Amino acid sequence: MTLAQDTDVLLLDEPTTYLDLHHQLRVMEVVRTLNEERGVTVCVVLHDLQQAARFADYLVALDDGGVYDWGAPEDVVTEELLADVFDVDAAVSFDADDDEPRIVPRRALE
Repeated sequence: MTLAQDTDVLLLDEPTTYLDLHHQLRVMEVVRTLNEERGVTVCVVLHDLQQAARFADYLVALDDGGVYDWGAPEDVVTEELLADVFDVDAAVSFDADDDEPRIVPRRALE
């Protein structure tokens, strides 16, 4: 229904929740195509940081309802963010060839 409205702005809240990996990728690829080819402004709420970092041009990370950080995925998705906001010790890196994020959780922090 949302796509049939031919809108200039698309707001999505967890559009890939409960989908298998194939369909998660298909949804995010359609959203990317709408943005790149039709100029649709897209705002997506995602808890999957790897997915957010892979598909977003710009991220806003929230902590307790306030803005923790914002900017390019490689600037926002850091080991500090994961520790401070999600209480997770993890290694974070970005592949220089394809800008793909790598998030490797080590352990939950107390």
